[in-house]
Amino acid sequence: MDSTRYLEIFKIAAGQLDKDLLVEKKIELATGIVLESVFLKLYKTAWANKTPDPLTSPSRIFFSVWINDKAIKENKLLYNIHALKLRQLKGYSITSREFATEFRGKFKRFEKDWPNLSTDFGPLTLMEGWIKLNEASLQDDVLKLAKQFATIDYLIDDLLEKAKRS
Repeated sequence: MDSTRYLEIFKIAAGQLDKDLLVEKKIELATGIVLESVFLKLYKTAWANKTPDPLTSPSRIFFSVWINDKAIKENKLLYNIHALKLRQLKGYSITSREFATEFRGKFKRFEKDWPNLSTDFGPLTLMEGWIKLNEASLQDDVLKLAKQFATIDYLIDDLLEKAKRS
């Protein structure tokens, strides 16, 4: 995999996201390479414990679009939402399994909009899916998935608000 080329494509897609909308929704974004995968991640600092880098906090929630050698061989562009170690998320009273169940219940009405989706995972992966990899439209496809996530981020906000400790 030409990581440099794919990273550039993901960075261009990230640069095309509506900055005002991201600020309004308090969504942060990052692109990079981890575990031999090129990624674009969307997250909120409120969805992680306060650490120098909320992107790597052990307890956090984030949306990711990524590609790696295996995905390329399978002609897939992958996406998911992870919710890691929510029991440790400070200021909230959450069990990961309950959070995942509640999220999936609220997300049910949106499932038809997410191709090749599965929610049949443990509590760390709230949902995961893929779209057919098309090199000619990769940048647009990454952008589309990121925009689509920005329309459902409130599901996570609402669940976290409900779980806040008084």
